[in-house]
Amino acid sequence: MMRIRTLVAATGALALSLVSGCAQGGAAGSSAHTVTYWLWDANQLPAYQACAKGFEKENPGLKVKITQLGWSDYWTKLTAGFIAGTQPDVFTDHIQNFGQFADLKVLEPLDDLGIKNSDYQPGLAANWIGKDGHRYGTPKDWDTVSLFYNSKMAEAAGLTAAQLNSLSWNPKDGGTFEKAIAHLTIDRKGKRGDEPGFDKNNVKVYGLATGGGGFGDGQTQWSPFTGSAGWDYLNKPRWGTKYQYDSTTFQSVVKWYFGLAKKGYMPPLSDYNIQSNQQNTQIAAGKAATAFDGAWMISTYAGFKGRDMKTARTPLGPAGKRATMMNGLADSVTKASKNKTGAKKWVAYLASDTCQRVVGRYGVVFPATAAGTEAAVAAYRKKGIDVSSFTEPVADKKHFRTFSYPIASYSADMTALMQPAMEDIYGNGKPVSSLDETNDQINLILSQ
Repeated sequence: MMRIRTLVAATGALALSLVSGCAQGGAAGSSAHTVTYWLWDANQLPAYQACAKGFEKENPGLKVKITQLGWSDYWTKLTAGFIAGTQPDVFTDHIQNFGQFADLKVLEPLDDLGIKNSDYQPGLAANWIGKDGHRYGTPKDWDTVSLFYNSKMAEAAGLTAAQLNSLSWNPKDGGTFEKAIAHLTIDRKGKRGDEPGFDKNNVKVYGLATGGGGFGDGQTQWSPFTGSAGWDYLNKPRWGTKYQYDSTTFQSVVKWYFGLAKKGYMPPLSDYNIQSNQQNTQIAAGKAATAFDGAWMISTYAGFKGRDMKTARTPLGPAGKRATMMNGLADSVTKASKNKTGAKKWVAYLASDTCQRVVGRYGVVFPATAAGTEAAVAAYRKKGIDVSSFTEPVADKKHFRTFSYPIASYSADMTALMQPAMEDIYGNGKPVSSLDETNDQINLILSQ
């Protein structure tokens, strides 16, 4: 099952705030001889089952019980588990929820595991240090964003792979990126978006799929553009005290990006549905020629019959570099675990080259260690999939900028405010200057 990059619902966040006042027991099925482990990605389940077998051989008498839940159920049940005392010993953690979990003290410090930043791809280990200076997660994997494109549609439009990998953009006229997206757009009478007579209200194929409003992070929507314009979510890379959605740079990018829909090159917000009509669905249906999406979706796009999907680097921006969010998951131990000794052994094993090479060989995700990443690249190559547009940004800091998901407290509150604010701009034509007020509201919460 794919990983959908959305946040815990506001109701879940509210419920979680009650945790500190509740008695905590321990994970159901947890014991001194068993470590319970939760993850949400069904595609990764076989790889971690293989790791569990290796771990059990190295640790006689210890068993790993793995539970896989769909994304939405996963966070709902985890939240409920923290309250009821039925949480697992170890779970796959996401950076967007980490700040909240750390603040509520439901995570076990992992400083004694000796995790070194240098053992993992840049930034991955450092992101899991809390405001208190303690480690609460061991690096698991990483992902970046690329432009997936239907190569048959690109060829029909006269666009080569070299051209699509050399696109640039700016918020004034969109640069060669907007020209390419316009040319890939076709209305119901066969007119392209850059041809006279193009009907933006009756589009058959959009040049760029829509990923919705993008919440407050825009990972697979507008973040490649805000990042390459030199903008940062917060005033500090980690645990910032002020969001910067009131920035003129940010607002100019957002105005241009959502303006692609007004021109007919990207679908209206009403076409997007997080459950049934995401970017990949639009591509599979032949309703869009390109889509920004994450590395966790590589196998999904590669599996579309008759689409011959390829990927291109994110476009060069006005700040002089191409940019992509580099996100990474981690494994965390719960504070109420009944088997902390076994749980810590398991997360240490998960973060080791031994396990990460195994995961890499399945060719589903890029593991956090260099050895694991190499194994994944080789596995993708064996499948005939070129993943260089995802790996280049990590290796080439001269030409690429990578940045993290915003790490701060109250991330669920930020999202609860930013989601409707961005959708109002995209879907209802609200001015980008309205983000000034939203930004003030978020920063007021953050200052508490």
